[in-house]
Amino acid sequence: MENYVISCCSTADLSKEHFDAIDVKYICFHFELDGKQYEDNLGVSIPFDEFYSRMANGADTKTSQVNAEEFEEYFRSFLEQGLDILHVSLSSGISGVINSANIAKETLQEEFPDRKIYVVDSLAASSGYGLLMDKLSELRAQGKTIDEVRDFVEEHKLNLNHWFFTSDLTFFIKGGRVTKTAGFIGSVLNICPLLNVDYEGKLIPRYKIRTKKKVIQAIVDRMEECAEDGLDYSGKCYISQSACYDDARAVADLIEAKFPKLNGKVEINHIGTTIGSHTGPGTVALFFWGKKRED
Repeated sequence: MENYVISCCSTADLSKEHFDAIDVKYICFHFELDGKQYEDNLGVSIPFDEFYSRMANGADTKTSQVNAEEFEEYFRSFLEQGLDILHVSLSSGISGVINSANIAKETLQEEFPDRKIYVVDSLAASSGYGLLMDKLSELRAQGKTIDEVRDFVEEHKLNLNHWFFTSDLTFFIKGGRVTKTAGFIGSVLNICPLLNVDYEGKLIPRYKIRTKKKVIQAIVDRMEECAEDGLDYSGKCYISQSACYDDARAVADLIEAKFPKLNGKVEINHIGTTIGSHTGPGTVALFFWGKKRED
Protein backbone atom coordinates (compact mmCIF):
# COMPACT_ATOMS: atom_id res chain seq x y z
CA MET A 1 0.00 0.00 0.00
CA GLU A 2 1.18 3.51 -0.79
CA ASN A 3 2.37 5.55 2.16
CA TYR A 4 0.82 9.01 2.02
CA VAL A 5 -0.68 11.73 4.19
CA ILE A 6 -4.15 13.18 3.74
CA SER A 7 -4.17 16.76 4.96
CA CYS A 8 -6.49 19.75 5.23
CA CYS A 9 -6.89 23.08 7.02
CA SER A 10 -8.34 23.37 10.53
CA THR A 11 -11.33 25.09 8.90
CA ALA A 12 -12.75 21.64 8.10
CA ASP A 13 -14.29 22.06 11.57
CA LEU A 14 -14.13 18.52 12.89
CA SER A 15 -13.01 17.76 16.42
CA LYS A 16 -9.41 16.81 17.20
CA GLU A 17 -10.69 13.37 18.23
CA HIS A 18 -12.40 12.95 14.85
CA PHE A 19 -9.31 13.99 12.91
CA ASP A 20 -7.21 11.58 14.97
CA ALA A 21 -9.68 8.74 14.44
CA ILE A 22 -9.61 9.09 10.63
CA ASP A 23 -5.86 9.91 10.57
CA VAL A 24 -6.24 13.19 8.69
CA LYS A 25 -3.62 15.86 9.43
CA TYR A 26 -4.45 19.56 9.57
CA ILE A 27 -2.71 22.93 9.59
CA CYS A 28 -4.15 25.73 11.70
CA PHE A 29 -5.42 29.12 10.57
CA HIS A 30 -5.02 32.13 12.90
CA PHE A 31 -7.41 34.68 14.34
CA GLU A 32 -7.40 37.73 16.59
CA LEU A 33 -9.87 38.42 19.35
CA ASP A 34 -9.68 41.97 20.70
CA GLY A 35 -6.13 42.26 19.39
CA LYS A 36 -4.81 39.03 20.90
CA GLN A 37 -3.63 36.37 18.46
CA TYR A 38 -4.71 32.73 18.64
CA GLU A 39 -4.45 29.58 16.55
CA ASP A 40 -7.68 28.22 15.11
CA ASN A 41 -6.90 24.86 16.69
CA LEU A 42 -10.34 23.30 17.13
CA GLY A 43 -11.24 25.06 20.35
CA VAL A 44 -8.02 24.32 22.24
CA SER A 45 -6.68 27.89 22.52
CA ILE A 46 -10.09 29.30 23.47
CA PRO A 47 -13.33 27.38 24.13
CA PHE A 48 -15.98 27.92 21.47
CA ASP A 49 -18.61 29.09 23.98
CA GLU A 50 -16.25 31.78 25.27
CA PHE A 51 -15.31 32.84 21.74
CA TYR A 52 -18.93 33.32 20.63
CA SER A 53 -19.95 34.93 23.93
CA ARG A 54 -17.23 37.52 23.51
CA MET A 55 -18.27 38.14 19.90
CA ALA A 56 -21.87 38.65 21.00
CA ASN A 57 -20.64 41.17 23.56
CA GLY A 58 -18.83 43.21 20.91
CA ALA A 59 -15.32 41.75 20.76
CA ASP A 60 -13.46 42.56 17.54
CA THR A 61 -12.30 39.58 15.44
CA LYS A 62 -9.87 39.26 12.54
CA THR A 63 -8.64 36.17 10.71
CA SER A 64 -5.45 35.36 8.84
CA GLN A 65 -4.72 32.44 6.58
CA VAL A 66 -1.72 30.13 6.74
CA ASN A 67 1.29 31.61 4.91
CA ALA A 68 3.67 29.85 2.52
CA GLU A 69 6.45 29.54 5.09
CA GLU A 70 4.13 27.77 7.52
CA PHE A 71 3.00 25.39 4.79
CA GLU A 72 6.59 24.68 3.84
CA GLU A 73 7.49 23.72 7.42
CA TYR A 74 4.31 21.66 7.75
CA PHE A 75 4.77 19.78 4.46
CA ARG A 76 8.47 19.23 5.10
CA SER A 77 7.71 17.31 8.30
CA PHE A 78 5.94 14.65 6.20
CA LEU A 79 8.31 14.64 3.23
CA GLU A 80 11.32 14.03 5.49
CA GLN A 81 9.55 10.87 6.66
CA GLY A 82 9.32 9.68 3.05
CA LEU A 83 5.59 10.37 2.82
CA ASP A 84 3.66 11.72 -0.16
CA ILE A 85 1.09 14.45 0.54
CA LEU A 86 -2.48 15.07 -0.59
CA HIS A 87 -3.49 18.45 0.84
CA VAL A 88 -7.09 19.50 0.28
CA SER A 89 -7.49 23.22 0.83
CA LEU A 90 -10.32 25.38 2.16
CA SER A 91 -12.48 26.67 -0.70
CA SER A 92 -10.81 29.24 -2.94
CA GLY A 93 -14.20 30.96 -3.03
CA ILE A 94 -13.75 31.85 0.64
CA SER A 95 -9.98 32.15 1.13
CA GLY A 96 -6.77 32.51 -0.87
CA VAL A 97 -4.97 29.97 1.34
CA ILE A 98 -4.57 27.52 -1.54
CA ASN A 99 -2.06 29.96 -3.06
CA SER A 100 0.18 29.66 0.02
CA ALA A 101 0.00 25.88 -0.18
CA ASN A 102 0.94 25.92 -3.87
CA ILE A 103 3.94 28.22 -3.27
CA ALA A 104 5.23 25.80 -0.62
CA LYS A 105 4.60 22.88 -2.95
CA GLU A 106 6.66 24.42 -5.75
CA THR A 107 9.55 25.13 -3.39
CA LEU A 108 9.56 21.65 -1.87
CA GLN A 109 9.04 19.77 -5.12
CA GLU A 110 12.56 20.79 -6.19
CA GLU A 111 14.00 19.58 -2.90
CA PHE A 112 12.01 16.32 -2.85
CA PRO A 113 11.68 15.38 -6.56
CA ASP A 114 10.74 11.77 -5.80
CA ARG A 115 7.79 12.68 -3.60
CA LYS A 116 4.25 13.48 -4.72
CA ILE A 117 2.78 16.71 -3.37
CA TYR A 118 -0.80 17.35 -4.47
CA VAL A 119 -2.76 20.48 -3.52
CA VAL A 120 -6.47 20.38 -4.34
CA ASP A 121 -9.22 22.99 -3.93
CA SER A 122 -12.06 21.50 -1.87
CA LEU A 123 -14.58 24.18 -2.88
CA ALA A 124 -15.95 23.36 0.57
CA ALA A 125 -15.97 24.81 4.08
CA SER A 126 -16.63 23.98 7.71
CA SER A 127 -17.92 20.48 8.44
CA GLY A 128 -18.87 20.03 4.78
CA TYR A 129 -15.15 20.20 4.12
CA GLY A 130 -14.82 17.81 7.06
CA LEU A 131 -17.33 15.40 5.52
CA LEU A 132 -15.19 15.37 2.37
CA MET A 133 -12.06 14.59 4.40
CA ASP A 134 -13.89 11.79 6.17
CA LYS A 135 -14.71 10.23 2.80
CA LEU A 136 -11.11 10.49 1.61
CA SER A 137 -9.93 8.69 4.72
CA GLU A 138 -12.40 5.88 3.96
CA LEU A 139 -11.04 5.59 0.41
CA ARG A 140 -7.47 5.35 1.68
CA ALA A 141 -8.54 2.63 4.14
CA GLN A 142 -9.99 0.72 1.18
CA GLY A 143 -6.53 0.72 -0.41
CA LYS A 144 -7.00 3.55 -2.91
CA THR A 145 -3.80 5.20 -4.11
CA ILE A 146 -3.03 8.87 -3.59
CA ASP A 147 -3.80 9.51 -7.27
CA GLU A 148 -7.15 7.71 -7.02
CA VAL A 149 -8.10 9.70 -3.92
CA ARG A 150 -7.06 12.98 -5.56
CA ASP A 151 -9.14 12.10 -8.63
CA PHE A 152 -12.15 11.38 -6.39
CA VAL A 153 -11.92 14.88 -4.91
CA GLU A 154 -11.84 16.49 -8.33
CA GLU A 155 -14.72 14.38 -9.65
CA HIS A 156 -17.06 14.52 -6.65
CA LYS A 157 -16.37 17.63 -4.57
CA LEU A 158 -19.30 19.51 -6.12
CA ASN A 159 -21.62 16.74 -4.93
CA LEU A 160 -21.00 17.92 -1.37
CA ASN A 161 -24.00 20.10 -0.53
CA HIS A 162 -23.76 23.00 1.99
CA TRP A 163 -26.83 24.82 3.34
CA PHE A 164 -26.66 27.50 6.06
CA PHE A 165 -29.05 29.69 7.97
CA THR A 166 -28.55 32.35 10.60
CA SER A 167 -30.90 33.74 13.21
CA ASP A 168 -28.57 36.68 13.93
CA LEU A 169 -27.80 39.05 11.05
CA THR A 170 -25.31 41.17 13.01
CA PHE A 171 -22.13 39.66 11.61
CA PHE A 172 -23.51 39.14 8.10
CA ILE A 173 -24.14 42.90 8.05
CA LYS A 174 -20.69 43.59 9.49
CA GLY A 175 -19.05 41.40 6.85
CA GLY A 176 -20.99 43.00 3.99
CA ARG A 177 -23.01 39.92 3.02
CA VAL A 178 -26.17 41.78 4.03
CA THR A 179 -26.59 45.55 3.67
CA LYS A 180 -27.38 47.62 6.76
CA THR A 181 -30.80 48.53 5.39
CA ALA A 182 -31.67 44.95 4.49
CA GLY A 183 -30.31 43.81 7.83
CA PHE A 184 -32.46 46.29 9.75
CA ILE A 185 -35.58 45.29 7.86
CA GLY A 186 -34.67 41.61 8.21
CA SER A 187 -34.27 41.95 11.96
CA VAL A 188 -37.60 43.75 12.33
CA LEU A 189 -39.37 41.11 10.24
CA ASN A 190 -37.55 38.24 11.98
CA ILE A 191 -36.03 37.04 8.69
CA CYS A 192 -33.54 34.17 8.79
CA PRO A 193 -31.66 34.00 5.45
CA LEU A 194 -30.97 30.56 3.97
CA LEU A 195 -27.71 30.36 2.02
CA ASN A 196 -25.66 27.71 0.26
CA VAL A 197 -22.20 27.27 -1.24
CA ASP A 198 -22.20 27.44 -5.04
CA TYR A 199 -20.07 25.66 -7.67
CA GLU A 200 -17.27 28.21 -7.19
CA GLY A 201 -17.16 27.53 -3.47
CA LYS A 202 -18.72 30.90 -2.58
CA LEU A 203 -21.39 31.51 0.03
CA ILE A 204 -24.57 32.71 -1.72
CA PRO A 205 -27.87 33.95 -0.14
CA ARG A 206 -30.78 31.98 -1.63
CA TYR A 207 -33.98 32.55 0.38
CA LYS A 208 -35.37 35.03 2.90
CA ILE A 209 -37.49 33.09 5.37
CA ARG A 210 -39.45 34.54 8.26
CA THR A 211 -39.01 32.90 11.66
CA LYS A 212 -36.50 30.38 12.89
CA LYS A 213 -39.10 27.59 12.96
CA LYS A 214 -39.75 27.96 9.23
CA VAL A 215 -36.07 28.16 8.24
CA ILE A 216 -35.34 24.98 10.25
CA GLN A 217 -37.99 23.20 8.19
CA ALA A 218 -36.75 24.81 4.98
CA ILE A 219 -33.18 23.59 5.40
CA VAL A 220 -34.46 20.03 5.90
CA ASP A 221 -36.63 20.43 2.78
CA ARG A 222 -33.51 21.40 0.79
CA MET A 223 -31.87 18.15 1.89
CA GLU A 224 -34.91 16.16 0.76
CA GLU A 225 -34.76 17.95 -2.60
CA CYS A 226 -31.00 17.71 -3.15
CA ALA A 227 -29.72 14.63 -1.30
CA GLU A 228 -28.45 11.61 -3.20
CA ASP A 229 -31.47 9.25 -3.52
CA GLY A 230 -33.78 11.73 -1.78
CA LEU A 231 -35.42 10.28 1.33
CA ASP A 232 -33.47 7.06 0.74
CA TYR A 233 -30.20 8.93 1.35
CA SER A 234 -27.79 6.49 2.97
CA GLY A 235 -24.70 8.66 3.38
CA LYS A 236 -23.42 10.58 6.37
CA CYS A 237 -24.83 13.95 7.42
CA TYR A 238 -22.92 16.59 9.36
CA ILE A 239 -24.09 19.83 10.96
CA SER A 240 -21.94 22.63 12.35
CA GLN A 241 -23.24 25.39 14.60
CA SER A 242 -22.06 28.57 16.31
CA ALA A 243 -23.36 28.79 19.89
CA CYS A 244 -26.84 27.59 18.91
CA TYR A 245 -26.77 23.87 19.66
CA ASP A 246 -30.52 23.65 20.27
CA ASP A 247 -31.24 24.93 16.75
CA ALA A 248 -28.76 22.43 15.29
CA ARG A 249 -30.32 19.64 17.36
CA ALA A 250 -33.78 20.58 16.05
CA VAL A 251 -32.51 20.22 12.47
CA ALA A 252 -30.79 16.92 13.30
CA ASP A 253 -33.92 15.48 14.90
CA LEU A 254 -35.99 16.26 11.80
CA ILE A 255 -33.36 14.73 9.52
CA GLU A 256 -33.00 11.55 11.56
CA ALA A 257 -36.78 11.11 11.50
CA LYS A 258 -37.10 11.85 7.78
CA PHE A 259 -34.11 9.88 6.41
CA PRO A 260 -34.33 6.35 7.90
CA LYS A 261 -31.40 4.97 5.87
CA LEU A 262 -28.94 7.62 7.10
CA ASN A 263 -25.45 6.30 7.81
CA GLY A 264 -25.43 6.74 11.59
CA LYS A 265 -26.74 9.69 13.54
CA VAL A 266 -26.27 13.27 12.40
CA GLU A 267 -22.92 14.51 13.69
CA ILE A 268 -23.04 18.01 15.19
CA ASN A 269 -19.79 20.01 15.28
CA HIS A 270 -18.80 23.56 16.14
CA ILE A 271 -18.26 26.20 13.47
CA GLY A 272 -14.61 26.98 14.11
CA THR A 273 -13.13 30.32 15.05
CA THR A 274 -11.98 31.24 11.53
CA ILE A 275 -15.33 30.81 9.80
CA GLY A 276 -17.17 31.80 12.98
CA SER A 277 -15.35 35.14 13.00
CA HIS A 278 -17.39 35.97 9.90
CA THR A 279 -20.72 34.26 10.70
CA GLY A 280 -20.87 35.12 14.39
CA PRO A 281 -23.16 33.20 16.74
CA GLY A 282 -26.54 31.87 15.61
CA THR A 283 -25.52 30.02 12.42
CA VAL A 284 -26.47 26.42 11.59
CA ALA A 285 -24.89 24.68 8.60
CA LEU A 286 -26.04 21.38 7.08
CA PHE A 287 -23.87 19.10 4.89
CA PHE A 288 -24.63 15.98 2.87
CA TRP A 289 -23.83 14.27 -0.44
CA GLY A 290 -26.24 15.05 -3.26
CA LYS A 291 -26.91 16.80 -6.53
CA LYS A 292 -23.93 18.45 -8.17
CA ARG A 293 -23.65 22.18 -7.51
CA GLU A 294 -24.11 23.88 -10.88
CA ASP A 295 -24.85 27.52 -9.99
